[in-house]
Amino acid sequence: MAELERVQAAVARAEAELRQASETVRSRDRAVEVTVGHQGELTALRFLEGKYLGMTAGDLAASVLEAAELARTRMSRQVMETFEPFTRPSTGVSELTGVDVDWADIFGPAVTEERSAGPARGGRGGLHDEINDDDPDGDLEEDHRG
Repeated sequence: MAELERVQAAVARAEAELRQASETVRSRDRAVEVTVGHQGELTALRFLEGKYLGMTAGDLAASVLEAAELARTRMSRQVMETFEPFTRPSTGVSELTGVDVDWADIFGPAVTEERSAGPARGGRGGLHDEINDDDPDGDLEEDHRG
């Protein structure tokens, strides 16, 4: 019982921690910045330095979607990392086998892809093709808050 109570308390702490978590990402072209909450919900959208003024509607939409997709994926991974210890069997109580979670089913397949891989291209027609990639490393800027 003590092990079960310890796990329940740890889950409650993890849930409380995640309720305060957010992920902020800038698009590759640095025209927009999005913040998502712990459930992947968009909580903030900023247009940076007037760059959006010279963009087509398609370019701006692609920048917003690109940053939002990556922010959601990163937030999903933070949730996965937080709850990963509860997926392992207990070393002290053999009956506590850990929770079997299909993260890809919950968050979508992007969450299980390699972290070094950039955001997925394609899947949105030609919008991504119009984004100017001024980030030589292929990484979007990020800011972990929460």
